[in-house]
Amino acid sequence: MNTSTITIDVVLDPQKIPTEINWNASQSNSDEKQAAKAMVVAFWDGQEKAAMRIDLWTKEMMVDEMADFYYQNFMGLADAFERATHNGELVEDIKKFAKNFYTKFKDLQQKEMQKGL
Repeated sequence: MNTSTITIDVVLDPQKIPTEINWNASQSNSDEKQAAKAMVVAFWDGQEKAAMRIDLWTKEMMVDEMADFYYQNFMGLADAFERATHNGELVEDIKKFAKNFYTKFKDLQQKEMQKGL
């Protein structure tokens, strides 16, 4: 049985706000750590029937990047749900939500920009 180790290093400022997120995996082709501005890690506790999550982002993460990040995560979750359940109807609902979320974000961002002019 193969084992892969994923290491995540988070550098914090004095207020314990992440300034850097770096990660690597033992099975990766790269020996160097990969930088990230944000991360979401989720685990399922089958005994407690509860999700455990770690959501972190650095000070440099911009709001528009966060919207992109969430949109891509929603779409990725939809794809994973499809692979796990083959429930196309629910997958389409998730993707529809993701697209609506992203469109709404862009519309709100546009309105904010127009206010600033």
